[in-house]
Amino acid sequence: MSGNTVAAPRQLTYAPSRAARELGLKRGEFDLAVHLGRIRTVPDEGGGGGRRVDRAEIERLRGQDGFPESLRESVRAVGTTQGAALMEVPPTRFTRLARLGLVVPVNLYLNRYRAVVWLYLAEELRQFAADERNSLLLTGRTPEALRDRLGEGLDLRGRTWRGRHLGFLLRQAGDPWERAGAVAAFLDPVHIADVVEDPYERAHVNRFRPGPPALGAPGSPSADLAERIMTADDPDEIGRLRSDLARAVREARAHRPAPRPAPRHATPASHPAPAAHRAPPAPQQEPSRGLLGRLLRRSPRPAGH
Repeated sequence: MSGNTVAAPRQLTYAPSRAARELGLKRGEFDLAVHLGRIRTVPDEGGGGGRRVDRAEIERLRGQDGFPESLRESVRAVGTTQGAALMEVPPTRFTRLARLGLVVPVNLYLNRYRAVVWLYLAEELRQFAADERNSLLLTGRTPEALRDRLGEGLDLRGRTWRGRHLGFLLRQAGDPWERAGAVAAFLDPVHIADVVEDPYERAHVNRFRPGPPALGAPGSPSADLAERIMTADDPDEIGRLRSDLARAVREARAHRPAPRPAPRHATPASHPAPAAHRAPPAPQQEPSRGLLGRLLRRSPRPAGH
């Protein structure tokens, strides 16, 4: 190599807060855009473990028609009242559509009464209302079978949000074990232990298991509510996630076995191995986040808005 050759600098990337400013977005809007795949991120090569945005991605977004208004509008999230106005239906009908899983929440927060407020993409609501196939759902009488299910308490908002959030986590996962952890994020540890019987594999899955949305300080009632929302509670949903987790762990095991302690060398009975060289005990199962916790707490779930 010539002495005059200068090494090319590492391609510039931005931290999320800086990238949000460069794109004219509030941090919540930026996070939602990443969640939806509108903004592509890359792993932090500096070892921070987070995600960053490449400068080329910033330039790509800036070059789109209507920037920045078009980008901001594509991630505008609205609650029930605004959503109903966009679709030109009463709020009660909008809520029925959401409980039936026909419109899917994209985010949530807790109001001052610690009740769940679901948010929906304005862009998706406009598309739903513009589709002629949905006209009877917007103006006609709800079919009797669906009315009966609603009367029985059917509410798919949590389930449809979990499905959407799982898609986001899987897009961010860069490794088969991370994908297994993403699926496990929506299962109670009791189910995880039943599916992933090997304690070392289970510990590795839990290492990559994302936590619930940050709705409150750890251990607070709000945090407990976030855990319940994150945890699947419908038998069909649980069964599908268990099947997906078993398949994800098989794929991860084939890609790279979970780490295990080095085997102990045989030693005479009169000279036991020093404690420092003994294999560590099998990882302990973490306390139950959802199912057992709910059985212990027996706390009622606040109604969503």
